[in-house]
Amino acid sequence: MSLTLPNAIGSADSTRADDPFFEAIWRDTETDATGYLVIDRLVRGISSGGLRMRAGCTLNEVRGLARGMTLKEAIHFEGGAQYVPLGGAKGGIDFDPYHPDADSVLRRYLAAMAPLIEQRWTMGEDFGVRQDAVDAALADLGLQSSVQAAHRVIDDTAAAAARMKTAFGTDVDGVQLDELVGGYGVAEAALAAMERQGMDPKQTRALVQGFGSMGGATARYLAKAGVRIVGIADVHGVVANPEGLDVEKLLLTRDATGGVDRAQLAPGDSELPSSEWLAVEAEVLIPAATSYCIDNTNQAQVQARLVVEAANMPITPSAEAALVERGVVVSPDFLANSATNAWWWWVLFGDIDGSAAQSFDKISTRMRALSTQMFDLADKHRISTREAAFTLASEKLTELTAQFPTY
Repeated sequence: MSLTLPNAIGSADSTRADDPFFEAIWRDTETDATGYLVIDRLVRGISSGGLRMRAGCTLNEVRGLARGMTLKEAIHFEGGAQYVPLGGAKGGIDFDPYHPDADSVLRRYLAAMAPLIEQRWTMGEDFGVRQDAVDAALADLGLQSSVQAAHRVIDDTAAAAARMKTAFGTDVDGVQLDELVGGYGVAEAALAAMERQGMDPKQTRALVQGFGSMGGATARYLAKAGVRIVGIADVHGVVANPEGLDVEKLLLTRDATGGVDRAQLAPGDSELPSSEWLAVEAEVLIPAATSYCIDNTNQAQVQARLVVEAANMPITPSAEAALVERGVVVSPDFLANSATNAWWWWVLFGDIDGSAAQSFDKISTRMRALSTQMFDLADKHRISTREAAFTLASEKLTELTAQFPTY
């Protein structure tokens, strides 16, 4: 099965032989917002992927994100599991999520896409969009939930709803479980990669860009493993401390946008402008915010030995080629940050009961196993880790396609 890598979808679109199943462009009638929906694949008639909002969001970006979701879904295909991976999809809105009209724009976009959400597209929050805003808008539109399309392939929806209630009602040390699972998976992928590279967590420093649900949870669980979090970049700038930041304190006092409360900084902490986020010395870099944040203009500033992609498509292909050339190891997004998506479906379909214990155990087992398979394949064939992960996901997608209706 020939597929284009997600972060390589762009100028060569006219020559691609793997076009998505469906694309839609929406234009707002009351603002200059433009929205997109790309369904890359349907499996059993359903696709999965979140909705983001950011100024400058493009159709190619959403195409790449949708392809990434196809790979994230497929890579978790396990024979005999209740969860059968869905196809990949993604929504995107070109609009400032902090603009006063953002919620109205979101609601009009969701109204336009409601028939697809009802039947084909299971979706949820992503960058610039909060799940509670999605849920409120869909309720007003008369839809049951943002994942109701998946209910058509669930035998016992009442049991599924009970598991989801457990999952979304669980608090783990002051943070909701659903805000932790994605970052916990990234941390497990990072720790597996560190072990493979012979890096002792207690002697390792990490820089995290983005302190929302992905970045915040990644920082928490790396810190719990002994890694020093020496820098956090948020929407306001950078906070740093070479001896390590008090991640737990900063996590529990952050604002709704993932901003660090500067009043909570310790005496040894320092502040830097946003432009200097790569100036913090660390062996591990976790980009956990925007796409394309590492490109040809700044890749030379990356000091880390290991980059673990908590964000979707944070590195452009040419920048990654330069990083790999100088020995930087990259754990790619469609493996490293796939736990959020997989966790939803493990709970909904019944592979786990939604408790924190089963959630963390399943995530750790899968992320460690997938990371090991990726590194083994990369070493065996002397290819990059992204190529290895892409091969794994593509092989799983071929298996999935052979067993279930796929479009």
